[in-house]
Amino acid sequence: MYKSRGKFALAEPLYKRSLAIWEKALGPDHPDVVMSLISLAGLYRAQGKDAEAESLYKRSLAIREKALGPNHPDVATSLNSLAALYDFQCHYTQAEPLYKRALAILEKALGPDHPDVATSLNNLAGLYRTQGQYAQAELLYKRSLAIWEKVLGPDHPDVATSLNSLAGLYRTQGQYAQAEPLYSRSLAIREKALGPDHPDVAASLNNLAGLYETQGRYAQAEPLYKRSLAIWEKALGPDHPDLAMKLNSLAGLYESQGQFAQAEPLFKRSLAIWEKALGPDHPDVAMRLNSLAGLYESQGQYAQAEPLYKRSLAIREKVFGPEHPNVAKGINNLARLYETQGQYAQAEPLYKRALAIREKALGPDHLDVAASLANLAALYRKTGRERAAEELEKRVKAIRAIRRAA
Repeated sequence: MYKSRGKFALAEPLYKRSLAIWEKALGPDHPDVVMSLISLAGLYRAQGKDAEAESLYKRSLAIREKALGPNHPDVATSLNSLAALYDFQCHYTQAEPLYKRALAILEKALGPDHPDVATSLNNLAGLYRTQGQYAQAELLYKRSLAIWEKVLGPDHPDVATSLNSLAGLYRTQGQYAQAEPLYSRSLAIREKALGPDHPDVAASLNNLAGLYETQGRYAQAEPLYKRSLAIWEKALGPDHPDLAMKLNSLAGLYESQGQFAQAEPLFKRSLAIWEKALGPDHPDVAMRLNSLAGLYESQGQYAQAEPLYKRSLAIREKVFGPEHPNVAKGINNLARLYETQGQYAQAEPLYKRALAIREKALGPDHLDVAASLANLAALYRKTGRERAAEELEKRVKAIRAIRRAA
């Protein structure tokens, strides 16, 4: 209960006490100890304490492999948990073999049409999507959806979740006509199965609203965002972190339309909820700071935006280390702010640092690398370095061509 409400300081000693009881009663290497380890690891993940979570996930995996053998479905569960952590950290080369091994174990143990196989397919698909490997992701998402429909029927809530994943992939690629009917079908399933006021219905409303917003269909998006927000507030109370995310969505819609006076109090309320729930140095607080800074930047209020971008960047560097892709995002935002003001000498080293981080962490052919190259090329053009800009733009075209062919 404490964890779901964001009260991590109250939850942690209880998780630790539970773990200690199990260890004392059964020994440190008993399979039943694993659930306590996973619960505590999940709490650490929620707080951005990735190193602590990784240690517990690895211990969980080792216990299960020793007690159950390397090909037990519970081993696959631990592999998926560790892979998900690496996935979140953008350590894709570490995540992929774990996801694949988990999938192979489950297919062998449970058969190719088991729901757990569908979940594992979805995990691997998500990894490919994040890396821009859309063709590989689509095949896995479709296979996962087919399993859920076959096993549970076309109107089950788990089918709705799978539809959302596939729709999200199409949205990422700008294939809005393919995404919309999937989001709409997901919403209809959830409303029928769960009732109109369920949080999962709110999530589907939010997804469909986001699609409309992306297309500039603001009048259709706004009532969906508002209905989603009302459901979350009723279900979770006014101070829950998940509510803050919905506030941010509605604020973003107003910002897109230039309705800054309506957006600002929503961004500020969202930020206050996150700071209260998670503390001032949590990665999600950094995201909310970034949103508010972006609003000020849009209005030309650069002096108000700069300290927020800097604080957001400092949090990310503290939590993730100086060479994480999330840090590159923060650097890029600050660089753009300086560029917008014509402070090119301050912007350039930041764009270069963001590019270097992304190349190292994501590889030379990632779309985020292309975005960094494009930013730096634009800066070169503004400062009269046409030849240098052209060289970077050639790389951008090459990367995007690779991704289209993937």
